[in-house]
Amino acid sequence: MTASRTHVPENARFVEMPNKLLDRAVRRIPQRRGVLAPPPPGSGLRPVPGYKGLPWLGDSIQALHYGSAYTLDLVDRFGKMVWTRGFGRDMVLAAGGEAIDSVLSNRDRAFVTGQKDLIDPFFHGGLLLLDFEEHRMDRRVMQQAFSPQRLRGYFARVSELAGERIGRWGSAPMKLYPSIKQLSMDIAADVFMGVELGPRADRLAAAFEAMLLACESPLRFPVPGGRWHGGLRGRRELERYFAEMLPAKRVDDGADFFSVLCRIESQDGHRFGDEKVIDHMIFLLLAAHDTSTTTATVAAYFLGKHPEWQRRAREESLALGADAPDVAALDSLTALDLVIKESMRLVAPVPFIMRKAVADTDIAGYFVPAGTNVLLGAVANHYLPEYWTDPWKFDPDRFGPERREDRSHRYAWMPFGAGVHKCIGMYFATYEVKAMLHAMLCRYDWDFPAGYEMPWQMSALPFPKDGVPITLRPRR
Repeated sequence: MTASRTHVPENARFVEMPNKLLDRAVRRIPQRRGVLAPPPPGSGLRPVPGYKGLPWLGDSIQALHYGSAYTLDLVDRFGKMVWTRGFGRDMVLAAGGEAIDSVLSNRDRAFVTGQKDLIDPFFHGGLLLLDFEEHRMDRRVMQQAFSPQRLRGYFARVSELAGERIGRWGSAPMKLYPSIKQLSMDIAADVFMGVELGPRADRLAAAFEAMLLACESPLRFPVPGGRWHGGLRGRRELERYFAEMLPAKRVDDGADFFSVLCRIESQDGHRFGDEKVIDHMIFLLLAAHDTSTTTATVAAYFLGKHPEWQRRAREESLALGADAPDVAALDSLTALDLVIKESMRLVAPVPFIMRKAVADTDIAGYFVPAGTNVLLGAVANHYLPEYWTDPWKFDPDRFGPERREDRSHRYAWMPFGAGVHKCIGMYFATYEVKAMLHAMLCRYDWDFPAGYEMPWQMSALPFPKDGVPITLRPRR
């Protein structure tokens, strides 16, 4: 990695983990520059520039360690189309609106979902992993479970649980990230499954964690004691759990998502069989609690680092009151809405959209051969100076009505993905995060020591390595 993004401005240091030893080692790695593949003669297409990096590993170490800084460094050096290698696979990073639109429009059906290579053994059947007609049919069914009426029903419990659990946090020193993660899991269990996890909660949480760790394992076959083996065991644990509950949910008229998913059908009469229900529930719980945990943690971090924004957001929350607000009430929290949007820009909960070319094609005039994995860089677009003023600065007002920088391009801001696979639960996730932060603002003040910067680390999903130590001060 070159020096251009090895150490970024102080107000953006949360995106990486500076490490002088690794910095020096990275600079010694031979890049082995070259083009991805020569374009067909006479095509008029350009070759994608880039480099191989280390044998087999490619740039995997740098990508996992430096996160957003690594991605932006690639764009700085090579432009918005660049290839490198990771875990034996050629990867193309596509950034900028033109390139991303070229892939997501998918006019010649040259691209399919790319996550399958990485996560399919553990999250197969999830909506994000389906393509074309199967994806359309399943999304139509699931969309009914996310109708406005049902969302209002789910959300009554979200607000109630957020206020109740956050009110118990108190003034003892704590780690913010695992506390929010536990709250997100409790909400997911109640709203999506209609149960309290009880004594099985730790086992289910461990199963999810094992599956996520397996997704990033370089050793991609089951060796006892290895991550891949643990991920497959975690998947079986979750399948057993949902299979045990499913018969009762089939006859239940409950309002939780699991019960709804078991009985709804599309307008043409399509219903999910047992295997489909289990597949969608496992993937939904992953999406429902991990991405919300990331966003709520990052937004709380920025509120602690920027007291003027904490004051603005608190004034609105106190005016609304600490009682569990509904969706309409949360819509009035405009300052908090701006903070959440800016937090998702600076730390995208899902940094990339993955696709795979199944035929020779082009992206924005660059030749991409069949079999190439493509990463659509939401995290890169979120920092491009042609879309954002002073992109490394925390500036929630950029989303305000006078500026609306998120409208500079349809793909300038894409924290929930884009295209036909855009997150089906994005409205639920946004209101869940709002409810959590509203409950915190009504009950506590908080800040961070001078100079503290959240040590952000990339994994299957981004997370803060230190858990974000914090001491909340209850409000009188």
